[in-house]
Amino acid sequence: MAKTRLLLDTCAVIELITSPQETELEFWDIFDDPETMPYASFETARELVVHFNNKTLLSKHWQTARQMLTSIEQDYGIEFLPLRRDTAFTYAELQLNEAEDHRDPSDHVIIAHAITERLTLLSSDQKFTFYRSQGLDLLEY
Repeated sequence: MAKTRLLLDTCAVIELITSPQETELEFWDIFDDPETMPYASFETARELVVHFNNKTLLSKHWQTARQMLTSIEQDYGIEFLPLRRDTAFTYAELQLNEAEDHRDPSDHVIIAHAITERLTLLSSDQKFTFYRSQGLDLLEY
């Protein structure tokens, strides 16, 4: 059986590390499956560091941004994936969800990363369904 390769959206990572008790049970079942390989984009790492540096909820759990990223990798088994040249080209060709005014460039990078690497994107963002027609494999929670 092939392993399930999941790319977690930033909102999924934040939910996982800050409020696991409030998250839907189905969300956690994914992580209990040894066949699931959880990843996050470098763009998510960047967003998390920005949140940390802006003294949001994340800075209450760790003393440094580096500790936070290390904890996410070690405690949650999430590997941060680098952005490659191919992702930039996917990003450049991505048709945006203008009907729902989806203008978040970080979301667009993460979507392009998932499409390029052929990863299933785990997200609660309702605006992401638009990108399925462009090759996004989306798992909503």
